[in-house]
Amino acid sequence: MKSSLFMDFSIDKGKNQINVTREFAAPLKHVWAAWTEKELLDQWWAPKPWKAKTKTRDFKEGGYWLYAMIGPQGEEHWARADFKSIDTQKKIELHDAFCDSDGKLNMDFPRTKWKIAFNETAAGTTVQVELTYEKLEDLEMIISMGFKEGFTMALENLDGVLAAQK
Repeated sequence: MKSSLFMDFSIDKGKNQINVTREFAAPLKHVWAAWTEKELLDQWWAPKPWKAKTKTRDFKEGGYWLYAMIGPQGEEHWARADFKSIDTQKKIELHDAFCDSDGKLNMDFPRTKWKIAFNETAAGTTVQVELTYEKLEDLEMIISMGFKEGFTMALENLDGVLAAQK
């Protein structure tokens, strides 16, 4: 279901960045929990009909999240997010990449530097996501793989998770 909440998705090829701003009709504490607790992340992170499954998650600076995106036929695509900086209910910085089920990075794909900022508003919470790539070719590869469509669908899944918490 397409969300009516504000979303802006822009690409800055000069900076090798994707910028996403998204509103959520939920308090900051619920949005933060949905981005930081593996039980909640697994409910929304993958675009349907895919599912996310966490193998391990140590949410602290220097920790990491190892998870799979599992397709409708049972196919698995693994990813690893390394947490660089965490400012509770304000900001998360991480580097993520495709990997194998043990977390060994797949160097055929680029790493993404994520900066995720959380801001409480009168209507709920706004999340700003800045994704940075080493080079333009890396950015273009991720876009061609359907990142915009997949991430948009995942954020719409998050609306459902947040609505269920009310």
